This record gives sequence, structure tokens and C-alpha cells, in this order.
Amino acid sequence: MKDWRNCDAVERHPDRVSGARVFRGTRVPVAALFENLKDGASIEQFLEWFPGVERSQVEAVLNYEAMTLTESVRL
Repeated sequence: MKDWRNCDAVERHPDRVSGARVFRGTRVPVAALFENLKDGASIEQFLEWFPGVERSQVEAVLNYEAMTLTESVRL
């Protein structure tokens, strides 16, 4: 299981959005990014649909995910 606490673009509060991990400073769940990308949306579309999220946050989340996948392959 990933430790999202190491990704500055993400925060989690038990009393907000049912405790889901969200982009810092927003109520947009990180899962929404992956769901939209899976459904064929582009990053530009996601940013348009969720204006509170910054491109740097999306990039940080994607980079963190890629890094953790790379680390798990090495193990």
C-alpha cells in the first residue's frame, strides 16, 4: 500500500470527503484523476473539469504513482 503522506500534492482529513485522499486545498478526490484518465479524458480536460486542481498537483500525483510502481518492480 502506498504511503500518500509522502506526496505533498495530496491530503486526507477524516471529516472531509469521507476521508478520501484529495488534492491539497481542494475537495477533489485523487481517485477522480485516475477514473477520468481510465475513461479516456486528457489531463487538460481533467483540469478544466476540476478548476481547483493545479497541473503541478496532477503531475506530482502521477510522478508519485510512477515512482512507487518502479520501486515495487525492483523489490
